[in-house]
Amino acid sequence: ARLYPHGPCPQWPYCRKRCSYCNFNTYVVPAADEAALRSCLVREAQTLLRLSQVHRWVCGVGSWGGLGPSVPPAASHPLPYSVTSVFFGGGTPSLASPGTVAAVLEAVAGAAHLPAGAEVTLEANPSSTSTSRLAGFRAAGVNRLSIGVQSLDDAELRLLGREHTAAEARKAVEAARGLFPGRTSIDLLFGLPGQSRDAWAQRLEAALRLCDHHISLYQLTLERGTALAAQVRGGALPAPSQELLADMYHTARTELVAAGFRHYEVSNFARKGALSTHNLSYWRADQYIGVGPGAHGRFVLRGEGGCTREARVQTLEPVAWMREVQSRGHGTRSRVVLSLLEQLEEVLTLGLRTDEGITHERWGRFSPQLSLQAAFGEPGEARALQQEGWLVLDSGGLRCTWAGLAVLDSLLPDLLWQLQRV
Repeated sequence: ARLYPHGPCPQWPYCRKRCSYCNFNTYVVPAADEAALRSCLVREAQTLLRLSQVHRWVCGVGSWGGLGPSVPPAASHPLPYSVTSVFFGGGTPSLASPGTVAAVLEAVAGAAHLPAGAEVTLEANPSSTSTSRLAGFRAAGVNRLSIGVQSLDDAELRLLGREHTAAEARKAVEAARGLFPGRTSIDLLFGLPGQSRDAWAQRLEAALRLCDHHISLYQLTLERGTALAAQVRGGALPAPSQELLADMYHTARTELVAAGFRHYEVSNFARKGALSTHNLSYWRADQYIGVGPGAHGRFVLRGEGGCTREARVQTLEPVAWMREVQSRGHGTRSRVVLSLLEQLEEVLTLGLRTDEGITHERWGRFSPQLSLQAAFGEPGEARALQQEGWLVLDSGGLRCTWAGLAVLDSLLPDLLWQLQRV
């Protein structure tokens, strides 16, 4: 299972080149009009924050633009609201100038309260992370870096179409740790075509020698339309077996837990409390605002008198998105009001990705009439999964066991079917 939150955040859509495995909403252009893009990011952030009226509610934890739960508690008060996190995703946001990052953060701080302690993360590629550039991002307000290392082997990096070498990746991480100590995360891919169990163990060992206190491990997905998927389908490269993928995942978890990391989400590991606040907000089904081409959001439009949670998607293509922002203040292409069932499905599928699972309190925010016990404690699919050792339902809430977390995708259909029935 993989959740890569590249959409719900301020989105820089450009890259220097497209990696062989990438099917994200990214664009390679000779020269981006950064001034125009910066202006539109600022304007859309201001518009969406105004539509959400985030400053009117103090209702729990938010994400980028944190808006609190979908149904405010009875004792809500019109007090200033603090944004808890901002995440600059992409594309390759480290190609943007620090001035663009600073301008977006100033817009957020002007429309809502952005305290000094709010987590501000920037995704970065090793090829655009010189020490001076990273220092510029830190001065602009970034306090956490997520570096797309992907592999520490040059042959694997060439296979993936990355533009950096293993040595450049190590240099970038070391520079980042000097400027963002304790707040530098690295991404690694496993399950590459032709990658052996021993090769993965070596990559993991090298990563442990290099890393700070946060690692994200993603199983490579061969997406239709990508160069790498075409090579595998054509027989030029071998696809890893499901048994090998499971063994790689188990090996990684064992090694990282032994090294002091908490496996707090399907793909994420942290030690010394270095969990990603922003990503946790997704998995806890908090509200968030997505700004930029292709960004996603989930929030209540109180500025329009709304009281229901919406799923919003911004226009994908950057030039078209900029035209829309310039003409009407935002580039929202799709707005869908989420039914109660759809919201509960998201709470379930996202919350079970974490080691804490879904607490009774969090479930009750969305479903005060139907408790977790009533939904999943009665005889049915969920009860059977508990008896088989995949799930736990107790006073803490509903969560997967470690064994269940590794096969979550296979458990969800039965749980969703039971939820739909009740």
